[in-house]
Amino acid sequence: MHFTSAKTLVDVQGGLKFARNPHWIDRELLFVDAHDRSIKSADVGGDLKIVTRLPFLPGGFDVLHDGGLLVGDAWRRKIYKYDAAGKTQLADLSSVARICLSDGVHDGRGGMYVDDVGFDYLDPTVDPVPGGLIVYVNSQGESSVVAGDLFSPHGMIVTPDNSTLIVAETLRHRLTAFGIEQDGSLQNRRVWAQFQDDVRPDGICLDLEGAVWVAGKSPTALRVCEGGKIDHQVVSERSIFGITLGGPEKKHLFLCTSVASDPVITHRHPDATIDVAEVEIPGACTDADI
Repeated sequence: MHFTSAKTLVDVQGGLKFARNPHWIDRELLFVDAHDRSIKSADVGGDLKIVTRLPFLPGGFDVLHDGGLLVGDAWRRKIYKYDAAGKTQLADLSSVARICLSDGVHDGRGGMYVDDVGFDYLDPTVDPVPGGLIVYVNSQGESSVVAGDLFSPHGMIVTPDNSTLIVAETLRHRLTAFGIEQDGSLQNRRVWAQFQDDVRPDGICLDLEGAVWVAGKSPTALRVCEGGKIDHQVVSERSIFGITLGGPEKKHLFLCTSVASDPVITHRHPDATIDVAEVEIPGACTDADI
């Protein structure tokens, strides 16, 4: 087992509230600052910039090969595209997604997978239930539910060959995989990796050897192989909610950290950071690498 300590790249002095959904694109890190309702960027020197303000709480964020940004409105359950032409609505998912959009990932066909957590995670009186969904939005904006009975789905990955979708089921303490069909539907559901109950997978990313880095809502990020073997841990000072590989050789592991995810707490006492650690195996190449 290898252990690495992360160092802080961007701290709260830069104005971070709650960072998540990071992506390394064209020499910079793009991510959503969910509780600041914005998309921001940072370079390897820690220079933080606001890319665009958002009029909604973001739920689901990815970057297309042409540089366009796909962003979900979490509570209204709509997907928008931001590009040089401005903001356009790609899809209205309010008739298929029931509660709140969480994470999203685009595939190699111009479509996007978005998950619905299945319960109001901001209401402390609501008991979590395994009612989460995955919705597929094709390139024409048509949507359909392609998987159900997920327990708090969050981070998602599409493998570079476009054959497999991996999703983090936070409250089942596992990564679940599906085979992807030509029309975007999902088949052959299986457990990709099962964790102990103290691991609650959230953000995930894929490396060049096919292993998955997992942000587990704890101060430790895990590198796990299919079947569940963990061979590397990166330790931060705060809980990790988002994760990606990037940098000049894609060997920088970027971590979105915060002590809490509750918006009331993060607004009163913001402590979010972007941390970074160097690892041996670079990130997998996808069609979002531009």
